[in-house]
Amino acid sequence: MAAHNELGKRGEAFAKQYLTDKGYKILETNWRSGHWEIDIIAEKHDLLSVIEVKTRATNDFGYPEEFINKRKMENLLKAAEVYLEQSDKWQGARFEVIALTQNGDTFDVEHFEDAFDAGSVNR
Repeated sequence: MAAHNELGKRGEAFAKQYLTDKGYKILETNWRSGHWEIDIIAEKHDLLSVIEVKTRATNDFGYPEEFINKRKMENLLKAAEVYLEQSDKWQGARFEVIALTQNGDTFDVEHFEDAFDAGSVNR
C-alpha cells in the first residue's frame, strides 16, 4: 500500500477514536453509494453528522481542510442525500471536517463541526 494511503487509513482510525471520545456514536465508516463516499457517518445528541477526514503528513503545502474543494462538498452533499433517502430516522445532516496533520506518532486535530451547508455549496 502506498505511504499516503496508509497515512489516510491511520488518520481515519484516529478520527473515529477522537469522535468516540467526544461522545459521537459511529454509525458507518467509508459508506459508499456509487462513486460517492462518506468517510464517517455518526450521531451525537440526535444529530446526524457526515464527516470528511483529511489527513496530511505536513502543512508545507497547505492545511488539510484547504483540500476540500467545491466539487468534494457537492459529492458529499449528493452522498448524504442518498443516505438520508434510505433512512426513516434522519431528516437532515450536519457536515463536519476532521483535519489531521501528522505529529510524530499522533496527529494535530482541527475539528470543524459546521464546516459547510448546502446553501454555501450551491452558490
